Amino acid sequence: MTDTGPEITADPVQVTAAPGWFTAAIAELPEHREVEVAGGAIHLRCWGRAGTPGVVLVHGGSAHSGWWDHIAPLLATTYRVVALDLSGHGDSVVRSRYPIDGWADEVMAAAEAGRIAGRPYIVGHSMGGRVTAVVGARYRESVAGLIIIDSPFREPSGESVVGQLRRKPKTYPAKDEICGRFRTVPEQAVLLPYVAEHVAEESVRNTGDGWVWKFDPQMLRKRLEQGRIPPLGELRAVAAPVLYIRCELGLVDRERALEIAGLFGRPATVVELAGAGHHPMMDQPLPLVATLRTALAQWDSLYGSAAGASDRDTVPAPVAISPASRLHPSANRVDGGFR
Repeated sequence: MTDTGPEITADPVQVTAAPGWFTAAIAELPEHREVEVAGGAIHLRCWGRAGTPGVVLVHGGSAHSGWWDHIAPLLATTYRVVALDLSGHGDSVVRSRYPIDGWADEVMAAAEAGRIAGRPYIVGHSMGGRVTAVVGARYRESVAGLIIIDSPFREPSGESVVGQLRRKPKTYPAKDEICGRFRTVPEQAVLLPYVAEHVAEESVRNTGDGWVWKFDPQMLRKRLEQGRIPPLGELRAVAAPVLYIRCELGLVDRERALEIAGLFGRPATVVELAGAGHHPMMDQPLPLVATLRTALAQWDSLYGSAAGASDRDTVPAPVAISPASRLHPSANRVDGGFR
């Protein structure tokens, strides 16, 4: 996924045997729910015990909640985990417009409808990280912490927008054919085939006339204002701690990651996920889970559980380190060398 939207192109998905951890995670089927937001139904997948502190997972552009199917169960041993389909994606409503504030409202509605107790942690990938930042600014007193994964926080060029608008949606006669044409954009050196196969199968629907991708093909056009995607608003209002996960082989270089960290009122901590492309759930899922678990556990230990904490504004943003990550404290730009 990119930060902008529709990005499905052709590349065959190879099938290979999945490891035991992946098979076990996928076997933990989510509870499916819906919540009405602004007159439309938003689809949720939920794992873990309802009524406990939790995490909302926000997918990227043209993706859906199923991208987290192998990640969420590994977090649900400790948290209530809710992954939503933003409107225009997956099994959620198709709208006439997609303002980012509306997507932020959907995230918070998902936390409540998914029965997360207290203030949720929000984790967003790519475009979902952009949404996550807006959630933090729009609901500054209502979130426990934000984790943003390899989101460039840059609007696409006019040329890029024009190119994407020229793409024509296509209907495929068979599920195998459309799934065989799934790949991520940007491309990355490693794409675990068992993950890609599962996500591809969750990314399509049968309309009766054939198979199509589960996103609004007019989504980019519906996001534009005066011919461009609106820039992000002021993020210094964000009160919750922020962790920015930069993927080593992703879209964001170290300098840009540190610039992004400084956009928040309390500068974000930046961690580099070693060896990961822009879509770490596709090539480095277990290091990604380890990093998320570590960050959430440290926040819980400093602030108390998400359900019971009362004042996070007085505590410095914690550092999250996993064995597969490098730490870049935003204050002094030192490479800590953790890997």
